[in-house]
Amino acid sequence: MINSMYHSKITGLGYYVPSNVVTNDDLSKIIDTNDEWIQERTGIQERRHVIRGEDTTTTMGVKAARIAIERSGVAMEDIDFIVFATLSPDYYFPGPGVLVQRDLGLKTVGALDVRNQCSGFVYGISVADQFIKTGMYKNILVIGSEVQSTGLDMSSRGRGVSVIFGDGAGAAVLSREEDLSKGILSTHLHSEGQHAEELVVKAPGMGGRWVTDILKDNDPNDESYFPYMNGQFVFKNAVVRFSEVINEGLQANNLHVSDIDMLIPHQANLRISQFIQKKFELTDDQVFNNIQKYGNTTAASIPIALTEAWEQGKIKSGDIVILAAFGSGFTWGSVIIRW
Repeated sequence: MINSMYHSKITGLGYYVPSNVVTNDDLSKIIDTNDEWIQERTGIQERRHVIRGEDTTTTMGVKAARIAIERSGVAMEDIDFIVFATLSPDYYFPGPGVLVQRDLGLKTVGALDVRNQCSGFVYGISVADQFIKTGMYKNILVIGSEVQSTGLDMSSRGRGVSVIFGDGAGAAVLSREEDLSKGILSTHLHSEGQHAEELVVKAPGMGGRWVTDILKDNDPNDESYFPYMNGQFVFKNAVVRFSEVINEGLQANNLHVSDIDMLIPHQANLRISQFIQKKFELTDDQVFNNIQKYGNTTAASIPIALTEAWEQGKIKSGDIVILAAFGSGFTWGSVIIRW
C-alpha cells in the first residue's frame, strides 16, 4: 500500500441509461423464454437497450460524466485525467477515453482505456486512486459504460446469455483528499486467466476468428462473435472470489463485517448478490441491488448502483462502503471507502 500524503475521495457521481425499456415479456416474443424463467435464474425483470443511432458507449459515458462533474463541484477544466472502462468500445480502436476528452472539450489530458469487463470500474477506480495518492493528478474522471444489446445473440440459441445483459453508463469524479481518515482506504485486484474461456467473446481477434474470416465465410452459425458463458462455473467461482476479496479489504483496514454500512456488488446476477449477503449476514439495508431494473451492465453496473444508492440517501458521510466485482478474465477486485 502506498504511504501517501493524500487519499482520493469520490466527489461526484452520475449515471445514464437509455430510455428504451425491454421487459422479460418483450424478450419472450423473440426468444424461447419467459418472465418466470428469467427471474428465477437471474432476478432480472427488465433492462435498457439503446436505440440505434441515438446512444453509443461514448455518448452515454459523456452524459453520465457531465452529471458527475457538476455534482463534484470540480470545474470541467480542472479534470486532469480520464479512465474509461468498457468491453464495448465504439471503435475497435481508438478507445472511448479520447472520445470523451474530445466531447467534453477538455484540454489535452491523458485518457486511459480499461478492458477488465465486469470488474473494469473497480480496476479503473484503483488506477485513479494510485495516480492521486502519488500526487500526479488531482481530479480524475472514471467512467464505466456499455452497449451490449447490439452484440448479443437475440435468438433462442443465445437466451442463456442475452437475457442477462443491458446497456448504460455510470461515472465518478475522484479528487485529492488530505484528510487520510476519509476517501478510498484501499483497493484489491486479482486475476486468474486459467479460466479466460469460461466467459468470453472470441471474435474478432487474432487468437480467434478475425474479421476477414467472418466476412469471407459469412456463416450464420458462427457463434464466435457472440458472448459465451459457462454459467454454473462462473457462479461457483464468483461467490468464492467475492467473499475472498471483501474479506481481504476488511482485513487490510482492520475492519470487520459488522463495520460494513453499504456493499455495492457488481450486478451480475441477483442470486450471487443474495448468496454473498446471506454468507456475510448483511441486512437488505446493507446491500444495494438494482439488477432487477437494468440487468448486468458490466463495467457500468457498479457506478450506476453506487449513484442510485447515494441519490436515495443510503450512503452517508463516515459510512464504510465496499465495492466488489467479479467477471470475465477471470478478474475480480474490491474497493474499501470511508465516505
